[in-house]
Amino acid sequence: MRDKNVSIPDLILEAAFEVFSQNPGASLADVAKQAGVGRATLHRHYAGRDELMVALTLAAAQELDEAVNAAVADCKTYTEGLEVALGAILPLAARHMFLATEPATHDPRVAEVYASQTRDLTHDVDMAKAEGTFDPHIPNEWIVQAYENLIYAGWAMVSAGDATPKQASALAWRTLTRGARP
Repeated sequence: MRDKNVSIPDLILEAAFEVFSQNPGASLADVAKQAGVGRATLHRHYAGRDELMVALTLAAAQELDEAVNAAVADCKTYTEGLEVALGAILPLAARHMFLATEPATHDPRVAEVYASQTRDLTHDVDMAKAEGTFDPHIPNEWIVQAYENLIYAGWAMVSAGDATPKQASALAWRTLTRGARP
């Protein structure tokens, strides 16, 4: 029985996160079944897979922003914030990893969210650089790319069961700040 306080679009999104996190190639019929709605109802809210992926990407970005903002609220430095943010992002691997295979960057709303997140991360990296965390001669863009790709690597490790989110977070931070040397 459906919770009357949950809207149909939210119900569909939640079902899509569940279905696609287990099987990224699942059909919209699989999502509708998981949501407990008919395919016609799903299509009334999301015309097709692309539209649903855009909605999932926007929802995932909001979840990530909320998780990071809550986690870093009490951080005293940008360096601490960047490290703590990894610990907030990596537990979402199982829920969001499938979006890496179906990017929705063609949508202007998604592109703007990604651009905003990149601007924020670039600012935080610049401030952490001023704190002495990163070599001032390394371009911020390089550090931002490394940070984002270490998140992806962490998500892959967590999704494969090769690391817990906490382990992946620690490995990502260690690699970013000290490399892979002993």
